Amino acid sequence: MATPKLSIVIPVYNEELTLPALFARLYPALDALKITYECVFVNDGSRDRSVALLRQQFNRRPLHTRVVLFHANFGQHSAIMAGFHYARGDYVVTLDADLQNPPEEIGKLVEKLVEGYDYVGTIRQQRQDTLWRRSFSKAINKLREWITPVRITDQGCMMRGYARSVVVALNHTREVNTFIPALASLYAMRSVEVPISHEERHAGQSKYSMYSLIRLNFDLITGFSVVPLQLFSMVGMAVASLSALLVVYLFVRRLIVGPEAEGLFTLFGVVFFLIGLALFGIGLLGEYVGRIYAQVRERPRYIVEAVLEADPIDGGATASATATLPPRTPEVAAQ
Repeated sequence: MATPKLSIVIPVYNEELTLPALFARLYPALDALKITYECVFVNDGSRDRSVALLRQQFNRRPLHTRVVLFHANFGQHSAIMAGFHYARGDYVVTLDADLQNPPEEIGKLVEKLVEGYDYVGTIRQQRQDTLWRRSFSKAINKLREWITPVRITDQGCMMRGYARSVVVALNHTREVNTFIPALASLYAMRSVEVPISHEERHAGQSKYSMYSLIRLNFDLITGFSVVPLQLFSMVGMAVASLSALLVVYLFVRRLIVGPEAEGLFTLFGVVFFLIGLALFGIGLLGEYVGRIYAQVRERPRYIVEAVLEADPIDGGATASATATLPPRTPEVAAQ
């Protein structure tokens, strides 16, 4: 099989309601581009009929379809990293299976990649998300731009384009917890952002809860900056200085006025504030320690149960099974 020019990486987790519509729109949109392509679907431990639908689609279009099957749920970013590992195209575009990012917009990203950009970000126009998700996203974007060197206008959009050089760099990344768009924007030499349309989710529900979004952004901030630790150190120094002044003030007041019971609850309030601040600092420090803990364990980022792909000799459908991948590529492991 000739190496395709374009690879589309799509993580799939319990998407049986959206996959038929995705297939119906994705392949015609890619056929219209008039370039060789492949679709790399990564099933992230789905518990519904997603695997059966992916197998059916592979049997229909084996020369344009590859299916990577995880044996359990490892998370969206691990699924994307697996897709990067198996993608062969010179250009790689990531896409969600929920059809909120229309497949017909892939051509915009390919045009920029052909022009020589090695990373193409996207900005969703007229987002069809709830008000709280849009507000939360804006607040996090401003916080991230202030704290980290990452400059992404719309960090929550899945549809993005990557040149082969950036994909290789991502595959060599040894971090267990990775925020792929942020890393790609730092690895890229020429990056650009393009506006794309946004649709309501075709069916089903979002896999990201409020807690998941908070965790994801904690990983982003702690993975790309130590500014939170530095800020907390500065706040700690300021609070310690104010506390020392308060102690001196109370001592002098006791010498001048004498012992008194007034102000006891105010003192309790100050103490509780300092305790809360200390607990916040411990939690913040725990985020960084947790990242170190996850990294030093060196557990596999994901485990592949099987890969459905066409036979490179006669184009027939084959499946390679029980392939276990380490958290980094074999080339890096050998270094």
